[in-house]
Amino acid sequence: MTGRRAGMVVAAVWAAIACGAPARSQDVSTLKKDMIGQWELATTDRSKTCVVTLKNDSTAQGTLKLELEPGCAAALPFTKDITAWSIKGLGDIVRLQDAAGQPVVDFTEVETGIFEGMRTGEGIYILQNLAAARSLAKSMDQMIGDWAMVRGNGQSICGLTLTNNEANADNFQVFLKPKCDPAVTAFAPTQWRLDHGQIVLMSESGETWQFEADDNAQWRKVPDSADPLILLRQE
Repeated sequence: MTGRRAGMVVAAVWAAIACGAPARSQDVSTLKKDMIGQWELATTDRSKTCVVTLKNDSTAQGTLKLELEPGCAAALPFTKDITAWSIKGLGDIVRLQDAAGQPVVDFTEVETGIFEGMRTGEGIYILQNLAAARSLAKSMDQMIGDWAMVRGNGQSICGLTLTNNEANADNFQVFLKPKCDPAVTAFAPTQWRLDHGQIVLMSESGETWQFEADDNAQWRKVPDSADPLILLRQE
């Protein structure tokens, strides 16, 4: 959620074409067009958020105007220095900058519509399309709580709780309940995330199990098998 939050993977930076200027100009133009609108600026766990509206209007300095919602400075103090935005690099950097033109935070796209930026001594921040961010947050909220892991015949083999407790920058904590099937106990997931529509469970060793929603509003382990493993939300 991204996160993006929410499951973010580093994407390749847009390549420059050898004779350069026209291609770079097009890249800048394309990214600039794509960025116009409302965005959510947030910490990776979305515990602190701020809505930024990027505009197509130029400032006297040749940068672009933006608006920050009134609560931004309280939520993310560094935003009080942001006065404008621009596209930098080879058309691959979205810069939120101060009145002197210095970067407050630079963002690069890590996944379609999701940008990541780092502030030294503070950590990583996420810039995501506002509608997509709120949709992801709603989806994440629906995942939080108790689940049962069952076989295809309906036999429950383990109970687990998905939490919104941050395990690291990308993942959240998951806890198994007592008396789980040995196969689940051996896997021993400790983290989870929502990634490209999948619930991903992860162990300390890095092993992962992925579950996809099926037509019956259940989450089936993929790839599917003759003896499927299913996650069911518990009320």
